[in-house]
Amino acid sequence: MNNVPDWAAQIVSPLDQKLGFVLEYLSPERVVGSIPVEGNQQPFGALHGGATAVLIETLGSMGALAHGRASELVGVGVDLNVTHLRAARAGRVRGTATAAYLGRSTATYTVEVAGDDGRLTAVGRLTCRWVPEQR
Repeated sequence: MNNVPDWAAQIVSPLDQKLGFVLEYLSPERVVGSIPVEGNQQPFGALHGGATAVLIETLGSMGALAHGRASELVGVGVDLNVTHLRAARAGRVRGTATAAYLGRSTATYTVEVAGDDGRLTAVGRLTCRWVPEQR
């Protein structure tokens, strides 16, 4: 399922690197990526909720970037919502972001996060506002 444009390999967040994020699929309408549980746990052994939130924000932001890229716009997260459903304690969690709305000033993605067994561990939503790219 590795369908990632060449330009996306150059867009690397230091936080995503620390979490072990792997981008597996990228289009404006759908984004898939994963992180390992190991190394991203809270003190009691479960995946840290903040790591799940980063995964959700990364996936939605990458989708928004793919959508706005032609106009030299990037999506900056302005609203993040995460509901944790069950703990992940091993393996990887994979998030799938689906565009719910791709507008002229905002983009919203819904994200489902599941463990290796396919069972949902979290659901989230990210809304991004379009801003000019600054490097």
